[in-house]
Amino acid sequence: MNSYDEIQQFRHQQMTKVSNNHERLNHFHDQIIDNTVKIAMDKVEGEWGIPPAPFAFFLMGSAGRFEQSVWSDQDHGIIFDGSDDCQAYFLRLGSEITNGLTKVGYELCDGNVMASNSIWCQSIERWEIQVERWLLEAKWDSLRHFLTFFDSRVLIGETTFLDQLKNTAFSILQEKPHLYIRLVENVSFVKKGIGAFGQLLPELKGEHSGSIQLKQTTFFPYVNALRLLALKDKIVKPSTLSRFGELSDNYPFIKRYEEDFKRLLDFRLYFRRDAKSYEEVHHIPVSALTKGEKQELKEFMKKGYKLFSETKTIVEKECSTWL
Repeated sequence: MNSYDEIQQFRHQQMTKVSNNHERLNHFHDQIIDNTVKIAMDKVEGEWGIPPAPFAFFLMGSAGRFEQSVWSDQDHGIIFDGSDDCQAYFLRLGSEITNGLTKVGYELCDGNVMASNSIWCQSIERWEIQVERWLLEAKWDSLRHFLTFFDSRVLIGETTFLDQLKNTAFSILQEKPHLYIRLVENVSFVKKGIGAFGQLLPELKGEHSGSIQLKQTTFFPYVNALRLLALKDKIVKPSTLSRFGELSDNYPFIKRYEEDFKRLLDFRLYFRRDAKSYEEVHHIPVSALTKGEKQELKEFMKKGYKLFSETKTIVEKECSTWL
């Protein structure tokens, strides 16, 4: 595939073949993104010459966690090991990558978390300062940026750059354990999906009226709980499933939630495999669910809330002993 148009056509033709298996689907996304980035790299190299420094292109969000559904938006960044003078080159590359990914079918990130934004395209030295600033400011938006960054993995380039930055974060958190409380507070709000009488609570207004917002009501409690434990135990892997695997020995209670999360991934894929947009992926019409499926969805929610509650208690308790 030698152009964005060819990749877009390939994506469209092949998606139905991989949309019934979560792991195969995410490997397919990696293939599409990898090919797109390499075309962008070739284009920029033709205009600006070879990259002026070693670099890493990394994914964040659901792509970083290997948890994409059939549609996804863009969350990515660049780290380079060079002087600030190199930034113009890598911002041009980030802009071309963003443009290419848009053309092949990945929506722009609403929060501009993309390598075309100078905040997410910096030298490793500037990144070190950025990560430290996010944590020490400890404001809601700065911690949200940090948590977004932490769910990351390198797709192309130097993997050690990202590990170095995560280790910087671990060192800061170890020195200032009160920050764990702020991180817990940052992700404690969960959009209610179940009412006082055990009924599902769909959206009441707008385009998705009558639908459950799956991402906020159901996925986030699992993702946020495992991320907090990964930060506490210095686990660099971003995948929620990988975190389950690496953390279960230290936190045996999470084992009973791992299978629920796997089933939740399959549940979303089954009901949203024919979604026509990124926004549609995260909304399931309540009318499309049988009584049994509604009950299954409520169980996913209840267990996610319980997992997060137990995790919050552990982090807060251990943090209090460090202070």
